[in-house]
Amino acid sequence: MNRAGFIIIGLALCLVAAEAVADVVAVVSAKNPVTTLSKSQVVDIFLGKTSRFPDGSQAVPIDQVEGSAARDEFYLKFSDKSPAQIKAHWSKIIFTGRGQPPRAVSNSIEMKKFLNENPNAIGYIEQSAVDGSVKVLLSQ
Repeated sequence: MNRAGFIIIGLALCLVAAEAVADVVAVVSAKNPVTTLSKSQVVDIFLGKTSRFPDGSQAVPIDQVEGSAARDEFYLKFSDKSPAQIKAHWSKIIFTGRGQPPRAVSNSIEMKKFLNENPNAIGYIEQSAVDGSVKVLLSQ
């Protein structure tokens, strides 16, 4: 196969891979009074720059596990940071004693369960997993 053929196959695989990852949205429990957040507010909560919602209530960020497609997409879309940059960010915060990374759950189903049990938590799930148990605060 010639070089052009490999390029075409590579581009096709990239398109398929991009299509495989669903849109990720920032969510809270349906019980949480917060109705919307800006992109910068969501990012500040997840990067440990703030621990409060705009109304002053506690905001507890919950990640999905490292290496999950939802986590990678969330940080790329919302903070413009790669998985390696996020890992470096938290390594620095931990080393300087200024904080700990968010607790992580294994998938969107576990995220919704955790949010339902902890109304002050904020997380992210695939748009297709949104149901009445959660409230979408921000989509990209």
